[in-house]
Amino acid sequence: MDYPGNLFIVAAPSGAGKSSLVKALRELDHRVLPSISHTTRAPRGQEKDGREYHFVSDAQFDQMVADGAFLEWAQVHGHRSGTSKRAIEEHVAQGHDVILEIDYQGAFQVKRMYANSISIFILPPSLEELRARIERRGEDAPDKIALRMKNAADEIAQAKAFDFVIINEVFESALFDLKAIVHAERLTFEAQKKARTDTFLALQLI
Repeated sequence: MDYPGNLFIVAAPSGAGKSSLVKALRELDHRVLPSISHTTRAPRGQEKDGREYHFVSDAQFDQMVADGAFLEWAQVHGHRSGTSKRAIEEHVAQGHDVILEIDYQGAFQVKRMYANSISIFILPPSLEELRARIERRGEDAPDKIALRMKNAADEIAQAKAFDFVIINEVFESALFDLKAIVHAERLTFEAQKKARTDTFLALQLI
């Protein structure tokens, strides 16, 4: 996928602050568009269909898989989530930067398909703090928390395969790091060549 826009992939164990960081980034940088995943799980808290996720039934999800509609999909914490291929490619082709919030399995699938995508893993400062954050949300029963913590160890081990790693210990610092990655990718030679073709031609760089 060699389009004017960038495709950013952000993954993290549940409770590491991935969604909060991406939301804060988008409030500061309107050039970054979200990817709204389809999921078979029920809404949590104040989540609304079409805003945080597209909430679909298992049968609807099965049909989308059969139709080849997903860029990636995976089973996580007992439910399935997937990313619409068409929506992502249309946005990036139009020059927008798109940010995907997905689990590491989906991140690896996207990276295999689009080698020039940028993968970012969000780490908690410790497993103890991760558990505390999940408990403070007050959205999960004890058995669900236990499952999330069990999965967290496997998820964290995947961080070494990502292009960038951010430790979300102080939220403002982690947000600065995320902004820095996005901005730096816009300043690579290839990105600038696509964004400022006239300038590059005038300077005989292409």
